[in-house]
Amino acid sequence: MNKSLYKPCGTIEHGIGRKQFMGEFLTGMGAIAGTSLFSHPLGATEVAKHGKSVVVVYLNGGVSQFESWDPKTDLETGGPFKAIPTTVPGIHVSELIPHTAQQMHHMALIRSLSTDLDDHGLANNLVRSGRMTRSATEYPELGAVVAKGLERPDFPLPGHISTMAGGVGGRANNSAYLGPRYASVAVGAEKGGIVNTQLPDGMTLSVDSRRHDWRRFVNSRHRSRIQSAEMDAYTQCYEQALRLMEKRELFDISQESASVQEAYGKSEFGKQMLLARRLVEQEVPFIEIQHGGWDFHHNNFEFHLHYVADFDRPFAHFLTDLNQRGLLERTLVIVMTEFGRTPTINAGYGRDHYPRAWSIALAGCGIQHGAIIGSTDAKGIDVTDRKVDHRHLFHTYLRAVGIDSSGQFDIAGRKFPIADPAYGPIEELLA
Repeated sequence: MNKSLYKPCGTIEHGIGRKQFMGEFLTGMGAIAGTSLFSHPLGATEVAKHGKSVVVVYLNGGVSQFESWDPKTDLETGGPFKAIPTTVPGIHVSELIPHTAQQMHHMALIRSLSTDLDDHGLANNLVRSGRMTRSATEYPELGAVVAKGLERPDFPLPGHISTMAGGVGGRANNSAYLGPRYASVAVGAEKGGIVNTQLPDGMTLSVDSRRHDWRRFVNSRHRSRIQSAEMDAYTQCYEQALRLMEKRELFDISQESASVQEAYGKSEFGKQMLLARRLVEQEVPFIEIQHGGWDFHHNNFEFHLHYVADFDRPFAHFLTDLNQRGLLERTLVIVMTEFGRTPTINAGYGRDHYPRAWSIALAGCGIQHGAIIGSTDAKGIDVTDRKVDHRHLFHTYLRAVGIDSSGQFDIAGRKFPIADPAYGPIEELLA
């Protein structure tokens, strides 16, 4: 690792925006839309009827394990911040997350992650897909797998939702061979959540309904003669957009009381966490909240002081809120990032990319609360106990919500392992 590099990377991962809802819908789908089946010994319906959800809080850019989940007292690498006790005796975290420390009895920490790539894009692919992949189109991301594994017939909302502070929404290309039905749909946490959902002036509901009836009729006639994956994809997109319009009030956090909104805070991140809670209430299988910019190659300590504070209170309140509403017992919460930060401090008082030894946190259902998996040495340089990587994590996430990670997808007669078959879950972490 070159310690002289202390400027932000400036890669596209730090500033990429969502495209329009229809923009990337057909990208990479091939001829498999509508043909994939979920192979599961219990059956997807049996697993899904429990209404479980997975919420990923993605700290994009690489949060420092030293300033969060694995603080060190060694002054050479540990930095200026102290470790504080949590609600679990013997577990300490950084003093920058005092509110989250009070939720540790609902949480677990993995301090022994070791992965191979320190490039943002490639590392993102690793942790999201659970595979050694260099492209997001090779394997479906965790959200797509969960959306399919916990799919329920006639569920009115997308099963894979990504929140954002503003913008017009969009659909990503992250479901690979599972097809666009399971790709993420981005929705905002402001301006009512979903924009452009009102009918144009002069357009009545009855007229709009007749338009769609005609579209369905024409599509059905055409499909009876020609099998078209593209048309199937467009049809699914239109129908899902209509359902979103009908349920748009679910995305409007302004409907929450002033006290609830105040508890989550007025920050962009706080608003997204409140939206995520509303979606968990609706039993959406997978929700991702992005909190970007954690790439501190310079002024690491000053930036973490502010960024972690922005994360700490809304996240802690989210766990409290879920628990008080009885939702945490059916919700797996993952605080994810693509890699950690270097033990060494560079010339710009920053930490560089470090996939060799880092940490993540989990909370909620399917895991042993108060558990710590693995450890690093006193300086945080190497993993000294229970080394794991992204492949173990992928299995663990799925198993925690009742999906058999050793199963297979059946895509038009071709078998695809749900997770890397050479690896398995972190058994001692599972409840």
